[in-house]
Amino acid sequence: MSEPTPEQETERPTSLGIYDKPSRPAVTEIEIAAIVLSLIWLVVSVVFLVLPGQTKGGGFVVTLLAVFMPVAMIWVAATAMRASRVMREESERLQTAIDAIRQTYVIQQQRAASTYEPAVSKKLDEIAEAAKKTESALATFSTKRTEAPRAAAPTGTGDQTTLELGTQAEDIAPPLGTEIFIRALNFPETQDDTEGFNALRLALKDRKTAQLVQASQDVLTLLSQEGIYMDDLRPDMARPEVWRQFAQGARGRSVAALGGIRDRSSLALTAARMKQDPIFRDAAHHFLRRFDHMIVAFEPEASDADLTALGETRTARAFMLLGRVAGTFD
Repeated sequence: MSEPTPEQETERPTSLGIYDKPSRPAVTEIEIAAIVLSLIWLVVSVVFLVLPGQTKGGGFVVTLLAVFMPVAMIWVAATAMRASRVMREESERLQTAIDAIRQTYVIQQQRAASTYEPAVSKKLDEIAEAAKKTESALATFSTKRTEAPRAAAPTGTGDQTTLELGTQAEDIAPPLGTEIFIRALNFPETQDDTEGFNALRLALKDRKTAQLVQASQDVLTLLSQEGIYMDDLRPDMARPEVWRQFAQGARGRSVAALGGIRDRSSLALTAARMKQDPIFRDAAHHFLRRFDHMIVAFEPEASDADLTALGETRTARAFMLLGRVAGTFD
């Protein structure tokens, strides 16, 4: 292994991967070159200008200017070159520091996600499995009824109505409340967010809502692989009437306020992933379709406060980001 050079020894990486500022020598090659040129010019001036010249008064002043003016110009140029070199080195070091800080931040976020997401995914799987078991149990109950009781059952006498067999679980489940629906689209905040998991459990029992939740979870997981997290985004919130226009079919610049994501880094990373990864692209378009269907059904019954709360969820922020990258608001 080759021995480190003096420059490498002065630049030592810190714990973040940022290099400490190296100590510069007092005299660099620029100053050495300036000294050599100055000495050469002084010798030439003395030999060819001072010694042969016998002028006095004004001629002597002109001779001094002719001797020392080039020396001053040499040192002005040397000082400018050194300042330019120092500024270039500082700029490169600053860029390296910024890149190292960003890389460290992304690594920390990925580590945090790797410990949080598996637990949340496991909890979601448990909730989905419980919902499937409940639906299967209800289906089993309905299919085990025999024909004899059905024939003997009353057929609408009085105020009593009959319940047909084979009823799906989603048909007899109570409608999902608006507050629970919006809470489910925001997903649990932490592993201990009981309210969030309860809302998610109820949402997964509704077929259409479960499809949107699953599509949202897929794109959020894929975005987290790029270090993009909805909690880090601070979009410009759109007014409720803009959401209503979008739900009623408006597209393009009339609903451009919905693309309120301004984070250039997140937009660039998402656009690159959209172009390069067909799996990500399919998941993103599937999610956008599900969200589109949801907002069409949700808007007529939602108040302005409900639409504002919906726009603040993680699912809505993912829609804003992906919709802007996909050109929905152009």
